[in-house]
Amino acid sequence: YEIPLRLVGSEMCIRDSRYPDHTCNTLKNILKKLFQHKYRKPILYAFLIATFNQLSGINAILYYAPRIFEMSGVFTDSAMMQSIVIGLTNLTFTMIGMILIDQVGRRKLLYIGSIGMTLSLALVAKGFYQDAFSGYYMLICLMGFIAFFAISLGAVIWVLISEVFPNNVRSKGQVLGSMTHWVWSALLSWMFPVFIRTGGTFIFSFFAIMMFLSFFFALRLPETKNKSLE
Repeated sequence: YEIPLRLVGSEMCIRDSRYPDHTCNTLKNILKKLFQHKYRKPILYAFLIATFNQLSGINAILYYAPRIFEMSGVFTDSAMMQSIVIGLTNLTFTMIGMILIDQVGRRKLLYIGSIGMTLSLALVAKGFYQDAFSGYYMLICLMGFIAFFAISLGAVIWVLISEVFPNNVRSKGQVLGSMTHWVWSALLSWMFPVFIRTGGTFIFSFFAIMMFLSFFFALRLPETKNKSLE
């Protein structure tokens, strides 16, 4: 079936032919339905977990991994190979996170992940500050960060966003969380090359501080494991 669109004044109207008696959904009506006082906590949870997900620096690090390795003194060929290792680490621990999320619970994974990511990113910042990258120091630190991210924020975000909203606004809440996630991703990916030119100390310290703060966010987060959707 098709969902026709038409203009109502200056707003796009979406009418579903399956439900002809339903009122036309303008953007204003959709936002009004979601942004109600009773949904303030789910909205805050969705916004913050999407924000912390990207303020970990995950996408910027994955996008610019070869450049980061080159800055640590690794030759270009080795930098590309180590970037592949980072990608494989992300894949492996994402699969592990999918297994653990219903066994351990969302909050515990976020606790563990936030601590591990804070330490890993702080060590990267320390390496840049002291210009000490002997051996596989950078690779080990970033592998640790990726592993802790994949089993925590990487695995939990999409599950949690879908679980904190009630059925009648779930789709709208998921759009809000997804939009927040990708807006931050675009901004950080655009700004990361600017900050990295001054060295990695500042930007990786910032990422570490954000992950430290995410621990306290996880403390206030409700556990949705084995809970009904309503």
